[in-house]
Amino acid sequence: MTYKSSLLFALMLSSALPVLAQDPIRMGAVLSLTGANATVGEDVRRAVDMAVDKVNSQGGVLGKKFAVTVEDSGGNPTTALNAARKLVSVDKVPVVIGEYSSGISIPLGQYLVKEGVVHINIASTSIKLRELGATAYNVIGLENYGNKFSAADTWALGYRKVAIIAPNNAYGQGVAKGFKEEFEKLGGKVVTDVLYTAGQSTYRRELQQIARSAPDAYIYTAYGQEASIINREAYELGLRKTPWYGILLSMCLSDTPAEIAAGQLGMEVGSVDGAAGKAYAETFKARYKDGMKTSYTGYAYDAILMTAAAINKAKSTEPAAVAAALKEIGNNYAGVTGAISFDADRQRLNPPYAKLKSEGGKVVPR
Repeated sequence: MTYKSSLLFALMLSSALPVLAQDPIRMGAVLSLTGANATVGEDVRRAVDMAVDKVNSQGGVLGKKFAVTVEDSGGNPTTALNAARKLVSVDKVPVVIGEYSSGISIPLGQYLVKEGVVHINIASTSIKLRELGATAYNVIGLENYGNKFSAADTWALGYRKVAIIAPNNAYGQGVAKGFKEEFEKLGGKVVTDVLYTAGQSTYRRELQQIARSAPDAYIYTAYGQEASIINREAYELGLRKTPWYGILLSMCLSDTPAEIAAGQLGMEVGSVDGAAGKAYAETFKARYKDGMKTSYTGYAYDAILMTAAAINKAKSTEPAAVAAALKEIGNNYAGVTGAISFDADRQRLNPPYAKLKSEGGKVVPR
């Protein structure tokens, strides 16, 4: 047998053999790596890489290497669903984290639950995420918690008559309705609320509409690149002479220039907590130099470590077994975002929030 034929035979033989030990155990992630929320998506992907390295440094999962297959949603529900179908049918992952926008996370989660795959929400806050089903988990606080916190915070700041502007989607509708209910319970008044259509090149008409009500403060929430347009045009129209309060402030300001963002107040989901959170933040900054740009990286990090722990606990990658193990692990789990406990519907109890301000080009505690 010649060298060439021997080599060919060896290659044929090796391709016929199963590669078991080398095959990693995978989970999936659907993130906005392009589109209006790309800044957030890329920030979260860094956390994904950190979490995978952490798991593998501790021996991997079930004695094998652990990996996360990341797919881009493009900030689009159809693209996100196609990504999820690929993760389920081709990669056959037991767990998928994502997305960011509630308008994408809801159909994404519905599909995954229908397929019997575990969905972990790491960033969306619509209350409708509670309704997804038995294999859906939330590691982040939903609107019922967030609206109560932001309403109490704005009331404490002395605002009594406010105007709201938010996106016209599941998330924005929930914020506008829920904030109004909570704020008016305290004795405040929402003098006008406007839901804007995403993807516009200008929001001057909507801004002029809320300005006519002459509020004490403007309450707003918006996704990165859209928020940058709203903030710039509000600045140009002179509306920044009145206080602006951002719900999920790091999201609102992620793409807004520092000189326009300066002085804004707001709230945010708590990003890190305790000794574990501090160590995570320091490692993130050392690895990526500029630190976290948004508050969502820690939730992805916690979700991935919890998934790895659940697979080990279940001694299986079957989604139903992993889901059951996740429920057990979610009982005062020590995450970088604080202690994580799930209620009977797999929702995080007592999620953390923070009071923030824009100062020196950064979103910092106040």
